[in-house]
Amino acid sequence: PKARLTTLNTKYTFGRFVVGKSNELAHAAAEAVSNRPGEVYSPLVLYGAVGLGKTHLMHAIGHRAVANGLSLIYATTEEFTNEYIKAIGEGRTEEFRDRYRSTDVLLLDDIQFLIGKEQTQEGFFHTFNALHMTNRQIVITSDRPVSALTLLEDRIQSRLAGGLVVDIQAPDIETRLAILRAKAETINQDVPQTVLDFLAERIHKNIRELEGSLNRVVAYADLTGSLLDVDLVKRAIDGLADPDEHRAILDYVVVDTVATHYGVDQQALKGRKRDKKTAQARQMAMYLMREDGNMGLTAIGRALGGKDHTTVAHGCDRIKTQLPVDAQLRRDLLKIREALAAA
Repeated sequence: PKARLTTLNTKYTFGRFVVGKSNELAHAAAEAVSNRPGEVYSPLVLYGAVGLGKTHLMHAIGHRAVANGLSLIYATTEEFTNEYIKAIGEGRTEEFRDRYRSTDVLLLDDIQFLIGKEQTQEGFFHTFNALHMTNRQIVITSDRPVSALTLLEDRIQSRLAGGLVVDIQAPDIETRLAILRAKAETINQDVPQTVLDFLAERIHKNIRELEGSLNRVVAYADLTGSLLDVDLVKRAIDGLADPDEHRAILDYVVVDTVATHYGVDQQALKGRKRDKKTAQARQMAMYLMREDGNMGLTAIGRALGGKDHTTVAHGCDRIKTQLPVDAQLRRDLLKIREALAAA
């Protein structure tokens, strides 16, 4: 197969990746597999929360592979699933197998979305084995450790765990400052150190949010003709920071809004009732806290009466899996999001 360059983000290169204590092992592993694909660390599994650089490193590996003349397939798990199901429906499974099993490098993003897709898991398992036996490079990303992917088939979990599994953590203060400096240079802006310090102190869990906050304050200064200082930053990023009290408010608002929409009691949502309506409402709350609130699995579990992270992960995956095929669920999600925006 030819490299699908259109799917690789041109900005996601090794040169643009800011290395710090939180990601140095993941970066080193990515460099190693890009320099010796199929020889070391295959599969390489990168895991961590949203917005910490997993996909950036995956794309960087892809760019290096293409530069070295290797064939490459990059796909999200959703794209892999859709392509596999379509191939089955159109009687082109042999073509699918040939395409995926002849590539030098396979990059598969968000493996957790294989959960609940038994037929696709079968296809992935055989693809994985074929590539692994011929010493091809496989790189996988996940939003959770392999040990937490308990709803994947055991044999897939075992294959993933047999590679190098590396986590990427939230960046420390020095790395956040370095990321902000790099972003300021990229957008050609001279940003005062006091502003960089303030942003790095306030926004600490998500690199996308960190970079987005800098974009926002620079745009705010340009549009208003104001001096870019800490006072302006405080006005511009109102609502972007994530102190504990904001999280507590988010917990309450999501639970209250979802409970109201489905006509269930808040305590039932936090309890153990498993009737269909209550279960769906609970899973919807989990999904919204994860997707819209960027909350961790453990924090979501605490907000919903002490559910464990595996239960929360399953709830989020259940909603994500059903949305493409359930029109009513999509309508429910739209209405709840509208209510949350109004709140």
